[in-house]
Amino acid sequence: MRYYFYVSTAKVDMLYGQIPQKLLRRLAVEAKLDLKVVSLALQSTRSETTAYDQLDLVEAYLDREYDVSWVTEPAAWFRGEAALRVAGYGDPDGPTLMTGYDGDTVVALIGSARHLIGHQASPEMKQVGFSGLPGLFRLLQDAPPEWDRQFDVRFRGRMPSRTSITENVLHCAESLTVPPMCCEFLARQLLRDTVTRADGREVTVVVGTPLFVAMSDRAAEGEGA
Repeated sequence: MRYYFYVSTAKVDMLYGQIPQKLLRRLAVEAKLDLKVVSLALQSTRSETTAYDQLDLVEAYLDREYDVSWVTEPAAWFRGEAALRVAGYGDPDGPTLMTGYDGDTVVALIGSARHLIGHQASPEMKQVGFSGLPGLFRLLQDAPPEWDRQFDVRFRGRMPSRTSITENVLHCAESLTVPPMCCEFLARQLLRDTVTRADGREVTVVVGTPLFVAMSDRAAEGEGA
């Protein structure tokens, strides 16, 4: 049983709807879901399954049909476990950015804050998505003013446009001061590049958009910063 704090229901709905009907029972069995879920998976209507049932089936499908890798060697889909610092928590109408380290790899997960568990977007929100590189670029260029208290003095105003987006992501990750949470996640890769830090150390920056992020049972470890 996972303790989720972020589930992208938009991605779950999109991917679940593409799973061939004939595979649902097999996936339900492989995922070791209970008999009720197996039964629901066989029905013509898919709407009766819960979001977490659907997430389990989507995850089983990705594991079966795709090369799901680890964050340090990411394929199109990758897993990871890291102490993540979360920016944008508390503003369900905007984006959220979760960053952390796995050795010499910096991971940055971009998504919509409305998918954080316990948050609800305002009714008038037009469901703007923040799960792609355009949303991340806009965020790095002009972070919301309310984010200022979550960063140290190195992160203020607009990010320098002369640097690459991966350098901006690294700068943002190093500037976050909110406490980290040890998490596990499954994400879709958007971008991967190598960046040289100010101290001369090379790190790999992996940008992805998460399907889910859950609190890990492992104690938080050093971030390698």
